[in-house]
Amino acid sequence: MTRQVTDVVYVVVMVAIIVAADIAFFRNHFWERLMANVGIVLVFVAFYLRFLRHS
Repeated sequence: MTRQVTDVVYVVVMVAIIVAADIAFFRNHFWERLMANVGIVLVFVAFYLRFLRHS
């Protein structure tokens, strides 16, 4: 149960950061917003695979 809660919190934090970046910086810039969102997701995936997958 703890593992599932950790994963859910991780995804919620990722979504919150993406939404905050969209609102704060990329409101009317579609391609820049898309690239930033993909970059944020890639950073979160790399961090997850490096530190959280084996715990």
